[in-house]
Amino acid sequence: MKHTIKHSVLGLALLSSVGFTQSTNAQNNSTQKPNIIVFLVDDMGWQETSVPFHTEKTPLNERFHTPNMERLANNGMRFTQAYASAVCSPSRVSLITGTNPARHGVTCWTLFKGKSPERNHKTLKRADWNVNGLTTQQGVPHSFCWEQTLPNVLKQAGYYTMHIGKAHFGAIDTPGADPINIGFDLNIGGHAAGGPGSYHGDKDFSAKWRKGWPVWDVPGLGQYHGKAINLTEALTLEANKAIEQSVKNKKPFFLHMAHYGVHAPWEPDRRFVQKYLDAGLDTLLANHASMIESMDKSLGDIMQKLKELKIDQQTIILFISDNGAPSQMTRNRPLRGHKITPYEGGIRVPMIVKWPGESNCTGTTDQPVLIQDVYPTVIQWAGATQHMPNIEDNQSIVPIIRHKTQKTRSLIWHYPNFYDVEPFSVIRKKDWKLIYRYNDNHFELYNLKNDISERNDLAKREPKRVKKLAKELTQYLKRVKAHRPFKGTNPASWPDETIKQ
Repeated sequence: MKHTIKHSVLGLALLSSVGFTQSTNAQNNSTQKPNIIVFLVDDMGWQETSVPFHTEKTPLNERFHTPNMERLANNGMRFTQAYASAVCSPSRVSLITGTNPARHGVTCWTLFKGKSPERNHKTLKRADWNVNGLTTQQGVPHSFCWEQTLPNVLKQAGYYTMHIGKAHFGAIDTPGADPINIGFDLNIGGHAAGGPGSYHGDKDFSAKWRKGWPVWDVPGLGQYHGKAINLTEALTLEANKAIEQSVKNKKPFFLHMAHYGVHAPWEPDRRFVQKYLDAGLDTLLANHASMIESMDKSLGDIMQKLKELKIDQQTIILFISDNGAPSQMTRNRPLRGHKITPYEGGIRVPMIVKWPGESNCTGTTDQPVLIQDVYPTVIQWAGATQHMPNIEDNQSIVPIIRHKTQKTRSLIWHYPNFYDVEPFSVIRKKDWKLIYRYNDNHFELYNLKNDISERNDLAKREPKRVKKLAKELTQYLKRVKAHRPFKGTNPASWPDETIKQ
């Protein structure tokens, strides 16, 4: 894979003395550890930024105004082939556990205990997937129990762990609905719901204005109710307060800054929306663009706080989205598809890493990475690998940043559900991507190097390659005991079972 690096000096770097030495006594070396921020955006497409992630600028790059993402990219590394799941809860559980959705079984979005959001299907019956999401407690039915969550591992290494914003880890009335129960020391605004009632403080961040269920109302922000403030701004203010407190306590911190933006409802950030209306965008797209800029302002405000506290050179920032843009938004061309689909527009996401003290962390790389790779990477940054379980689903991106040779691996996606799109599994190996549809046992094969837009299905022309990839995909799915939808009383066929020998 092509790997382009621009070398630069990032200035005084306190992290250079940290390295990745592992300590068995976290308290003795906690002051030397870097602070770590994972800045997670919701539903942000690959090109919905003024930072280009393609080989050339696109019309969407011209539409959006994200100067702070530009600052981050200019002082860090862009990952042009970063991937997440096609929908939110699977990505979030993967990030926090380091596991693939096929393994953790939270393959669609969660909300109500014991209930799936899936539609009825003409020929398929629902997979018995983990509708209750993530937990660290044994005995919760239809959930993925994982004690070594990212915040739990980091706490063992002496970190103060903070979750701010959207959680969406577990269903209502299950332990995982509260981020505190999966290892965070602090939770502000996180609960079971995957979207806010409103982005406006003068609507109390509640869904009442749209006659929505109270389950969407963002908790814990009563001090902003009745005020003309945007949710993204309110969460940022709370994040900066939490950062200040952690610095006062002289503890390294891990901040999971997980914005609700830019998820529906698409309400304007009133600080920014007018210029997009003046530019000729319709109301929906102007609102959306203002939400992107609101998110970018949050990034800038947090970076400014780090500088004020003189910890910017001790703080690593990883920026990523949880899936592609939804179908209501302009397509992220040249990518095909949108959120929930198996195409690149549903799963390829913007990702930037700023790592002060690592001179190689600049420029761009096109090596593929997955959202679950955040887990071992953060743990390595924290010097806590002795606490990390060995999982085949992930690998640290540190060698990529240091442009060392990485072992070629296959990337797997698994969506056995039928919410908006029909069930699928996907494997990517090098430049080849195979999509399998469970309803009609249909395959699609694309060469992403030659066809990033996935226009030319090569499945019929490359039957041997289809067979080989289908076998590898099936072996992995069986190994992790992946859930499948049912046809009648029997599970739908595995990918390799549908190919004539």
